[in-house]
Amino acid sequence: MEVNIFSQKGKDLGRKAALSDSVFKVDPNEHAVYLDVKQYLANQRQGTHKAKERSEISRTTKKLHKQKGTGGARHGSMRSPLYRGGGTVFGPRPHEYGFKLNKKLKTVARKSALSMMAAEDQIFVIDKISIKEPKTKEYSAFLGALGFSEKKCTVVLPEPDKNVYLSSRNFEGSNVVTASELNTYSILNAGTLILVEGAIEKIETALMTK
Repeated sequence: MEVNIFSQKGKDLGRKAALSDSVFKVDPNEHAVYLDVKQYLANQRQGTHKAKERSEISRTTKKLHKQKGTGGARHGSMRSPLYRGGGTVFGPRPHEYGFKLNKKLKTVARKSALSMMAAEDQIFVIDKISIKEPKTKEYSAFLGALGFSEKKCTVVLPEPDKNVYLSSRNFEGSNVVTASELNTYSILNAGTLILVEGAIEKIETALMTK
């Protein structure tokens, strides 16, 4: 498939970028996409949650009242979960949420995500993006020229560009990533993918060689 190429100022350059059908036009595997996104989100969890159980509570060990004759239940410790400030029953413990996925499945998921975006005409290609110094104003002008000032988008660079990255940090709805950082979640969460022309080859090379 082919997509029109625009300049940084939003001008149609009159030529097209060829997107490989084996990457951008595959039959989407929705379950693979689901698993890859699930793994990404699971890996973001710190898993440091912790609640003190009965044995970890620091309280008096004095017996509250005599064993018999009170007409009430037997109580031996203030650490009991029955009391305010007592231990938690089966409370959360620190653990990892991440899980492993086959590399081929992750590749299928990313191809599927890119194909979904392409099918919905949510892939936009520019020849290059150049910002001489980190300035929000320049990045704002770039988005405005392309018509994405008020739209959610992700700019995909072939190589890291510090000026572009720093200039984009004040835009909540716009992200900047390199082709090597692109994953299934970032693709689907992009709104619109703005691909710098040089990033296309890197994406295709990475996904077609796995």
